[in-house]
Amino acid sequence: MNQKKTNRTAFIFLTILFFLWGFITVLVDSLIPRLREVFTLSYFQAGMVQFAFFGAYLLLSIPAGYILSKIGYKRGIILGLLTMAVGCLLFYPAASYRIFGVFMLGYFILAGGITILQVAANPYVTILGPEKSASSRLNLSQAFNSLGTAIAPIIGALFILSDKVMSTDEIAFMTEAEQQKYYISEAATVQTPFLGIAVFIILIAVVFLFVKLPKIGDTAASNDYRKVLKNKNVILGAVAIFFYVGAEVALGSYMVNYFLSLELSETIRDTPFMRNIAEWTLNSGLAEASSMAIVGVFVTFYWTGAMVGRFIGSYLTSIMNPAVVLSIFASCAIALLVITNFSTGLLAMWTIIAIGFFNSIVFPTIFSLALDGLGDDKPQGSGILCTMIMGGAIIPPAFGYLIDNFSFKVAFLLVIFCYLYVLYFGYRNKRRQVAI
Repeated sequence: MNQKKTNRTAFIFLTILFFLWGFITVLVDSLIPRLREVFTLSYFQAGMVQFAFFGAYLLLSIPAGYILSKIGYKRGIILGLLTMAVGCLLFYPAASYRIFGVFMLGYFILAGGITILQVAANPYVTILGPEKSASSRLNLSQAFNSLGTAIAPIIGALFILSDKVMSTDEIAFMTEAEQQKYYISEAATVQTPFLGIAVFIILIAVVFLFVKLPKIGDTAASNDYRKVLKNKNVILGAVAIFFYVGAEVALGSYMVNYFLSLELSETIRDTPFMRNIAEWTLNSGLAEASSMAIVGVFVTFYWTGAMVGRFIGSYLTSIMNPAVVLSIFASCAIALLVITNFSTGLLAMWTIIAIGFFNSIVFPTIFSLALDGLGDDKPQGSGILCTMIMGGAIIPPAFGYLIDNFSFKVAFLLVIFCYLYVLYFGYRNKRRQVAI
């Protein structure tokens, strides 16, 4: 009975971690349109925020496994949390002194902490009970991760995108005193939410000092990756992770900017149904809300769709070949991208939002298909796959570059290519499983 109670307590706190890193990862997206205006950045430069965040996965995924093998998973979780808190705290001086490089450093450190948590939390969730229900527990934890990604855009719209950002020309007409007052106000807009998050993370770290976590056997039986690198399906799966994460992050990062380019804020104000949704989400006067806040609240439906799709997708993958489900979902995402590229207004907005639903099962399904048949080499395979989350660092800046030099329509072609590769990986695994 004591063991069951210990497992239940550990599961609750580990699930909080899943929620936490999902929430913070998407909250990063809310900062991009504000940073772009505050620092007068191009779309490409704004995309470099994601480069700093997801580049940590490339550099730290495998080292994180090594660190955990030396200090243990419980201490690793505490280290990851404290690292995240340091990243959040760096936003304070970055906002005060308007130094974009310090923001980039803060994001990198924040992502480093999340990387350590990713490596540590997943194996713990799988052992907190019978092996036959391990998948169910992990899906439940991931559902709370999706809950965090669904809530984050609302928080971003309320606390980060809610007021109007002055242009460089408008600031130039202010007196020196007015400029200083404006800069202090802008800094507080970023500082307040992330200071609160830092305090919360530190409290969670303190709690984990006293949480009893069951021991996982040998943490690092082998660190030889050469055998796994010879497995073609793992390598193809790693490439699929790279393209998928890049596509998902690119869409989430530039969604507000895309909605603004569609000039939807007035349409939302003038349409009773849309107005009611925005007012319900913002819970404030829509007439006084900034255009970014008005369209920004609709990003929450993108991530909510992913959460709903995860529950439905987990059922579908239990009764159907997961490779087939993956292919169907990737095909639907491609179709929606084509529709948005040939439409305008609300149709273009809702088709992009709907992609969130079909993103839901893509990442875990690629992961499981890529690791299928690896046996004792799964930890090494997981390390390689986690490293390729770096797609979130490469694709968004490329997406931004295409917007800067061409248009959103051209940039969407890059994302379509990413989903086409995911479709290929799903189709290949369907044939592979049939052959087996």
